[in-house]
Amino acid sequence: MQNLEQKTNINIIGAGLAGCECAYILAKNGIKVKLYEMKPKVKSKAHMLDTFAELVCSNSLKSDDITNACGLLKKEMELLDSLFVKVAHQTRIPAGQALAVDREKFSEEITKEIKTNKNIEIIYEQVEDLSKLNGIIVVATGPLTSEALLCHIQKLVGSDSLYFYDAAAPIIEADSIDMNVGYIMDRYGKSETGDYINLPMNKEEYLDFYHELINAKTANRHEFDDVQLFEGCMPIEYMAKRGEKTLTFGPLKPIGLDNPKTGERNYAVVQLRAENEAKTLYNMVGFQTSLSFGEQKRVFSMIPGLKEASFVRYGVMHRNSYINGGKLLNRDFSMKNNGNIYFAGQISGVEGYVESAASGLMVAYHILNQLKDKKIEFPSTTMLGSLSKYISTENKNYQPMNANFGIIEPLEEKIKDKKEKYTRLATKSIADMEELKKQL
Repeated sequence: MQNLEQKTNINIIGAGLAGCECAYILAKNGIKVKLYEMKPKVKSKAHMLDTFAELVCSNSLKSDDITNACGLLKKEMELLDSLFVKVAHQTRIPAGQALAVDREKFSEEITKEIKTNKNIEIIYEQVEDLSKLNGIIVVATGPLTSEALLCHIQKLVGSDSLYFYDAAAPIIEADSIDMNVGYIMDRYGKSETGDYINLPMNKEEYLDFYHELINAKTANRHEFDDVQLFEGCMPIEYMAKRGEKTLTFGPLKPIGLDNPKTGERNYAVVQLRAENEAKTLYNMVGFQTSLSFGEQKRVFSMIPGLKEASFVRYGVMHRNSYINGGKLLNRDFSMKNNGNIYFAGQISGVEGYVESAASGLMVAYHILNQLKDKKIEFPSTTMLGSLSKYISTENKNYQPMNANFGIIEPLEEKIKDKKEKYTRLATKSIADMEELKKQL
């Protein structure tokens, strides 16, 4: 791409995965940017390194296989010259089919690339007020955004559109739910839309599930995670420990959900709520949890109808500041009421390392095209486009989302074999991304 005549300031706040990716893509295309970073002067309790793009939790970036949603996302990013993907492969360590990296080397290499780029001015400063910056602003401050900046963002977006914790239930692919067991019905049959799949339990099934649930292992939390529990986000395993029948009067209550297949009243019912308009994904209602991912898979698969369940996201319970993107953002990650302010990374509503970097990449290309007075749109047949569509679509139950095949535009024909379906989706995605690349 030819260098553009730059007429405005570009300010990127945060040198994490999204911020570094955004700065790199802009800079390599001749755009001068200012990158603000509060480290090493100020660190959150989660951060240990002084370098940029620190991987706080795991060093795994998931599979490289394009039939894996995250693998496809990385392939799309690679086609668009992603720094994140390039350095990940340079610093990878053995981890089977997964792409795992040496955490410190990964961070060091990203930092080196950013610091040596003449088009990136690094400003070691904690930004607390966006109104003091002129030009285009990219907020890429992550899930542990400083309290001062969060206070300013809250005023900007409204208190009802900023969340300070992540209390999310697991999400399951619709195709993996056994509908020989489940049935579609809203409570008392009031709705004709059929937004809920119900999974009935008899007493024996419920008690087996209950005992495994209350004895399951919870995830190890970082000491910076200080979740103040209240009824609205109580983990299901905590609720269950109050008594054997507690769940049957709460999220598993069977009232109004008599099984039409048997005509019988159930002892307990697990409800799955449609997560998207296409109804390819379903949320486990009331199943926010702090169980480890392995335990979630083991225990929740005991629920009738979920024996072969494919979890596109497990439940989480931790500090994670993010905005209600569906209400606030356009598909290009800019604010609906201010096109010069973009959000990127986990604060925008994407979930995961790769997804955070991917959002920074997309924001950079949208800014490049904004400077050329034209617009692009990442196709919803691609993983990148599917993420941008998700974060900008209103949803009364808006929660952060990671890459998964449930959000991508489905094929016209229904394919039962999952491997074949994912291969077809990935092939089309890559072809469409190749076409988009010609426009960038």
